[in-house]
Amino acid sequence: MSAAPRIRTATLADEDALGRLDRDTWSTLHAVAPRPQPPYEPFYSERFGPRDHLVAELDGRLVGYLRLGFPTPLACNAHVRQILGFVVAEEARGAGVGRALLRAAREEAVRQGARRITLRVLGHNAPARGLYESEGFVVEGIMPGEFLLDGEYVDDVLMGRTL
Repeated sequence: MSAAPRIRTATLADEDALGRLDRDTWSTLHAVAPRPQPPYEPFYSERFGPRDHLVAELDGRLVGYLRLGFPTPLACNAHVRQILGFVVAEEARGAGVGRALLRAAREEAVRQGARRITLRVLGHNAPARGLYESEGFVVEGIMPGEFLLDGEYVDDVLMGRTL
């Protein structure tokens, strides 16, 4: 693999690869929705299209994405961006892909005029929480036992940072 991932805005042509990546990385470590089953829904939707996704490539192969959007449709909340999806392929973990996507998301949020960036992460996802903390995110709230996953109650952790 190459030294550094290439980060870019997604295109319509990325849709199939993004859908496959999403399905291949599905895990209750980070997903609260049931495992996707055929026939699969399109990756892009009316709400989120290519412009809302940053993708990471290593050696020309798509290995990660981050979906950046608004936490609510309210004008009074328009200064905040939220990470609404974040996936790195198993074989690309530890190669700086997640960190590069987070930093690109921060830059994009600033470019869009945002003052804050937030996210939600499952309490048992220690690797993701460690990455977020190392990039300046702090825990701003915990919803204890919010999800029942694999027979265990899991916290929903709200994290954020000022831009």
